[in-house]
This record gives sequence, C-alpha cells and structure tokens, in this order.
Amino acid sequence: MKHFYIIANQHKDGKLEKSNYIKEYLESHNRTCSINADANKITEDVDCVLVLGGDGTLLQAARDIIDKDMPLLGINLGTLGYLAEIEESGLESALDQLLEGQYDIEQRMMLSGKVIRNEYHEKLHQENGIVDYDKKESYALNDIVITRSGTLQIIKFNLYVNGQFLNRYNADGVIVATPTGSTGYNMSAGGPIVEPKAELIVVTPICPHTLNTRSIVLAPADKIEIEIVSGREDSVQQVEVNFDGSHKLILYTGDRVEIRRAMKTTGIVKLNRVSFLEVLHKKMSD
Repeated sequence: MKHFYIIANQHKDGKLEKSNYIKEYLESHNRTCSINADANKITEDVDCVLVLGGDGTLLQAARDIIDKDMPLLGINLGTLGYLAEIEESGLESALDQLLEGQYDIEQRMMLSGKVIRNEYHEKLHQENGIVDYDKKESYALNDIVITRSGTLQIIKFNLYVNGQFLNRYNADGVIVATPTGSTGYNMSAGGPIVEPKAELIVVTPICPHTLNTRSIVLAPADKIEIEIVSGREDSVQQVEVNFDGSHKLILYTGDRVEIRRAMKTTGIVKLNRVSFLEVLHKKMSD
C-alpha cells in the first residue's frame, strides 16, 4: 500500500494530533497520506482509508465510501469496540505491519434498505412538492433498526420474507443485522452472536410483548419487508428507521421498508492473527 487517507472523528481527534502523527509516520516511510473528514474527497489512487475514532466512525465511513473499492482500517480512540483493529498503545507496530504487507482484508456483507410509502403519503408528498429522497437505497454495515418515535408506545408491524407473511409483532422495535452487526444492538437485544465473515441475516425483535418470539436467521439472498400497521384503536403509528444508527427516516402506518443484502461489501483490514472466538472470549470476560 502506497497511498493512504485519514478520516478522523472530530470529537476524539479535534486538533488532529493523532492524524498528523500518523500522516508524518507514513510519509517518513515514503508513503503519501491525506487528512480530511469528507469521504467525498477521496481520490481513486487511495489504497487504504484509516479511520480514527471508534466503531461508529468506521460504520459511517463504510456508508460514505460504499461506491469506492477501498478497505478500511479502524484505529480506536474511544471505548472498546469490535471493528476498530488498532489501539493507541500499539499504533507504530501496527502501522509497520501494514507497510510490510502483513495483513488480511475481510469482505463484510452489507444491507440495503429502501422505504416504500403508502399511497396516501406518496400523494401528500406530491401535492406539497416534497422530493422524497427516502426512495433512494440506504446502506448499513451493522444493522437497520426500526424503533419508536416520540411517545413510549408499542410498535405493531408485519414481517414478510420473500413476499410471504411470517408474523405480526407487538414490540419496541426490530433489528435486522449482518454478521458484523450481530455483536452490536442485536446482541444487546438477546440476538445470536455470529462469526463476522458468515453470510446471513439476523432478525431480532426488541422487547417483544409475547413469550414465544425469538430471533430468526435468514439466508443472505432473502428479501425482508417490514410493514408498519395501525396502532391501538386504528391510530396512525409514527416510527423511525435507522441505518447504522446515523441515517434516520420517519415511517407511518402503511409504509414499508424493503431490506436485502447489498451488492456492495466493505473491506476491513485485519492485522491481528487472533481469531474472532478469542476476541469474543476476551470481551465477554472483561
């Protein structure tokens, strides 16, 4: 790798001290390096994007560069995470490994989600001249989550898989996660932990108001549809759909979200030879 690009979390490296240190270190080893928080300015000659911050910063970077075939290397400046590969204490040795070619690149599957408005909302938007950008696909490396918006009400929604009705839920929400995202919100909600290189989709209801509702593991080619239905006494429900916790859209009764495996993947640079199970054991023992 010859050309690098640094994206830094402005709250964790506001004065760019760490970013400039890495830039100078790489340039002292005859590499080129640019620093900019704007992923749109990444040029095509970049071989690797270094992301300084935590898992949230890396997730945002994965969404921002989805149309660029460039791997990401996470450098952790925050709390302990699963995606950031390098800790501050081992920064120089990790960079040396990277420069010497001692790394692997894991291709992680992503999710693609698209909102489909019901006829009433579609007509309302047209009458008011609203350009509905919700129709565009949005992407997630970790998960797409539907949760309550506003008051503390139970969400009622239908789940379809490949066009077939599967179940109606009364819950606080639902998580649709990739294997990479299985150790995030999905795990906190009681969903299964999945080896990150696996190819599957996990659907986990959040605090379901039944005794027999469990996570569902689906094939990567399955198409998932979540339909927001009427609330109590046929009231209109208002909920939120979040993509990796950063991109949020509002949904109403009658709206649907179509979720499927994205055609794109995210390349994650792996320097550690420690297996996922060893990392999991360490984090579970802390």
